[in-house]
Amino acid sequence: GAMSVDSITDLSDNASELLEALQLSHPHELDPCRSRGKKKPLSLNPITWQVPRIVDKCCTHLEMHGLQTVGIFRVGSSKKRVQQLREEFDRGLDVFLDEHQSVHDVAALLKEFLRDMPDSLIPRELYGAFLSTATMEGSAQLDTLQLLLFLLPPCHSDTLLRLLRFLGEVARHAEHSWDAEGRQIPGNKMTVSNLATVFGPNILQKEKPGEKDAGAMNFEDSAAIILVLQRLIEHHHSLFMVSPELQYDVLRRLFQTDPDVIEYLLRRK
Repeated sequence: GAMSVDSITDLSDNASELLEALQLSHPHELDPCRSRGKKKPLSLNPITWQVPRIVDKCCTHLEMHGLQTVGIFRVGSSKKRVQQLREEFDRGLDVFLDEHQSVHDVAALLKEFLRDMPDSLIPRELYGAFLSTATMEGSAQLDTLQLLLFLLPPCHSDTLLRLLRFLGEVARHAEHSWDAEGRQIPGNKMTVSNLATVFGPNILQKEKPGEKDAGAMNFEDSAAIILVLQRLIEHHHSLFMVSPELQYDVLRRLFQTDPDVIEYLLRRK
């Protein structure tokens, strides 16, 4: 098995049922699949793509049916239908989301999943480090964010990238546009700033859900979270790319310390 889980991970006995049913995607289910083609960046985790099925399915559904929905993520949903969807994923069912499913219910389920993870998407031990980048500017900020992203366990890194790609696509449809025949296509009004405001507290968490001070956050932290997530959305294409120079340095060091790993990677290639 080429599946490895490093943190969203060792799913402790007291993890919620939803987390126990993470059901990481199998390679043949991926769309798009990882590729080592010349035009594709080398994955941080070249073994396989590790994204919880619930996250991938929600993002895919919203990309297909929700990009023109005004106020997506801000309009209320049906608690009953969201709970039903959650229970279906919990039971390991192959949940089918089609055009008849309310995009607001799916959007709410995605936010709820990210909010309730026992180990937040950006691990809590890196909370302060990520927030510190809010006071940086330009290339120093982006370079630091990239190094911090390299510290994420593979499943967190993969899931965050899938989410950021989706949020970038939502932001791309924020404004009104026109089709080839001059008809107006409504924008969803969810700019990068709006999306960062909605998702920031779900991704960057200082306390675990349900803990005493989990809902308390000072203004400075809140503003920093929004700014950091904005940068991640705006620059995710480059932030998740590993430069050839860094790849070479890592491989050189591995050759000195773990030659068996190099042999394994070369066999896979």
